[in-house]
Amino acid sequence: MSSPADHSAGDNKGGPKARSAWAVTRSVWYAMFIREAIGRTMTDRMGWFWMVLEPFAMVALMVGIRSFIKGDGLIMNAPFIPWMVTGLMGFYLLRDGMIRGMGAVKANQALFTYRQVQTTDPVIVRIFLDGMLRTFVLMIFICIGVLLGLELYPDNVVKSFFSWFSLWALGLGLGLTLSALATLVEEIEKIVKLVSLPLLIISGVMFPLNHLPHWLLEYAMINPIPHGLEMLRLGFFENYHVVKGTSELYLWAFILGSNALGLMLHIRFSHKLKAQ
Repeated sequence: MSSPADHSAGDNKGGPKARSAWAVTRSVWYAMFIREAIGRTMTDRMGWFWMVLEPFAMVALMVGIRSFIKGDGLIMNAPFIPWMVTGLMGFYLLRDGMIRGMGAVKANQALFTYRQVQTTDPVIVRIFLDGMLRTFVLMIFICIGVLLGLELYPDNVVKSFFSWFSLWALGLGLGLTLSALATLVEEIEKIVKLVSLPLLIISGVMFPLNHLPHWLLEYAMINPIPHGLEMLRLGFFENYHVVKGTSELYLWAFILGSNALGLMLHIRFSHKLKAQ
């Protein structure tokens, strides 16, 4: 006669297998990605237009200013317009990750009723989607630049891609950190949005930092963003003279540190973030 344990083993053998943690996370990310993609690209009919128009308008403005300051003479071994386009696109990639990632937790509060959804999931998915969209816009700029005869094609594709990925990873780290802090302290979000424009100026996006006094340049290079932008420009223009003090090691130390800090904050304050 079979024992109850034998029957139990037989029932378990024929039952559905439990999914792994990675399979559950992958399913959550996929569902959230589709949700974010539809909301980002189809809800606002002007979304794509503004995404392309913003850098176009900024480039046009800076080209007008260049006619007064002779910006071509400020850049070593790189044409001014392609130099500025690469800087703007790299900065917008990072800024979108930082700003949009910061609001991801609040925008997806309803999803945290499902135990499979963690507070880091909407941040990672949103920044990944923004990175894909910005990469597509960069490709549009490169195609237009080639058609217009501008030197906007990367001389070192691998280095350019890695530098682009580095800026995305930096935006992810800042987004993870700020999404936790801004959800816990609302004033942080307002402060970050206020400093985004000054950050564009002091990061060497529109004007080279090489012309700053040495003592001021040392302080400016504490900011990790110029390191990423200079490495991106070096990938596009192989003979470009990067700003003194540019370090890929420093950039990645900041990237790994910010991502680790962001993940620790989400783990430590998980219940508070879900309850906000």
